[in-house]
Amino acid sequence: MPRLSCWFVRASLVYLAVGFTLGALLLANKGLNFYPLLWIDLPVHMEMLLVGWLVQLAIGVAFWILPRLPQGPPRGNETLVWLAFALLNLGVGLVIAQTVLGVQGLAWAGRASEIGGVLAFVAGTWQRIRPFA
Repeated sequence: MPRLSCWFVRASLVYLAVGFTLGALLLANKGLNFYPLLWIDLPVHMEMLLVGWLVQLAIGVAFWILPRLPQGPPRGNETLVWLAFALLNLGVGLVIAQTVLGVQGLAWAGRASEIGGVLAFVAGTWQRIRPFA
């Protein structure tokens, strides 16, 4: 597995562990009501699992599995894919920061960063998507 795929998959597993733990706390809080303000963190739970875990896992596996190029760098422009990794994680962090810190506008910046990350991944791997000849 390429190093970049390892980074994506490992980051996704961290988000999975933290997201599931937060989800378990939310579920336990629903029955035991030990900290009513915990429900404020429901968007954090969703962001970690949907973008942090699912999107990063899909991108990491896609980067690993897509066919290699016959000429030039075998995996295409890895700089763009590293940029995608940075932008995705920055975006998740900004969306979570808006919920935790209550600073307005961070979610917009986070979503823009996540979209930029996906676009950087597409640009970095587009030439690897080709039919068998």
